[in-house]
Amino acid sequence: MNTHTEYLVDIRNERLSFFTPVGEIKALNDVSLYAREGEVLGIVGESGSGKSVTAYSLMGLTAHPGRIIGGDLYFNGHHINTMTEREMRKMRGNEVSIIFQDPMTSLNPVYTIGNQLREVILLHTDKTKAQAHARARELLQLVGINEPDKRLKQHPHELSGGMRQRVMIAMALACEPKLLIADEPTTALDVTIQAQILELMMELKKKLGMAIILITHDLGVVAGTCDRIAVMYAGRVVETGTTDEIFYEPAHEYTKGLLQSVPNLSDREHKKLVPIEGMPVDLLNPPKGCPFAPRCRSCMKICLERMPEYTAVSDTHQSACWLLDKQKFENRGAQA
Repeated sequence: MNTHTEYLVDIRNERLSFFTPVGEIKALNDVSLYAREGEVLGIVGESGSGKSVTAYSLMGLTAHPGRIIGGDLYFNGHHINTMTEREMRKMRGNEVSIIFQDPMTSLNPVYTIGNQLREVILLHTDKTKAQAHARARELLQLVGINEPDKRLKQHPHELSGGMRQRVMIAMALACEPKLLIADEPTTALDVTIQAQILELMMELKKKLGMAIILITHDLGVVAGTCDRIAVMYAGRVVETGTTDEIFYEPAHEYTKGLLQSVPNLSDREHKKLVPIEGMPVDLLNPPKGCPFAPRCRSCMKICLERMPEYTAVSDTHQSACWLLDKQKFENRGAQA
């Protein structure tokens, strides 16, 4: 079923739960996100906030016993909720690809790099074996791997971590997808290689014109790469805005907490980092009000009782926080 939407990715009020023996874990609660063609969207938040679950559901990769129980997901004209597994398989790789966190667990240790790359190309295209081999070689060159003929004959354990991640990117780009989902693509790499991989992804985005959804808990990663950022907490999007808005005008207390816990190299004084105290909420029994309220230093009575609606800070910036309503009320009172 094709549905018109102005966005490449359009997730509307998604609710997704994992039905376990101990009860229903409400992993996503009313998540709405969008991404335009050619845009880089960063999804940030601490572990368990729902970042990866959101992205995997877009590809129909929700692990058992999880299932979507509400909302609509659209990608490139497809209505994900109504697609069959066969239709999903056709879409994966061709239109949307994913790079997982750890390339060592994503690549098969038994087969050579060439074997694995050729398999992806033969599966998704009508190329012959010889054409698939030529395309695999071309892809390794595209992602900056030297001596591609030698690398095609090697096994994953013979390559460094950075090289393995480049192979994963090459595999994801085999069919020139419209969307690349990068799930913490630099977590297992050292800082120098991390910068190279991010730079490579941005170069390929310009060259191929694809959109990227970058999932990370590292605000430093999104700062120099993303056009827009969505901040997630406890299965909800608590704030969205352009990268500048999120970094220079954060509106949600959780976003402010994340920024305060990042070291700033430009500070001349030795400042202590301010951690976010407390633990993430239990998604088996989420609170009635704002999920961040138990850890929030500015928590009010209403925060514990009711979930706030989104407040528009600007045309491109919105946040779900009762403090914004309080500020509006106080501003009106001052003007009266």
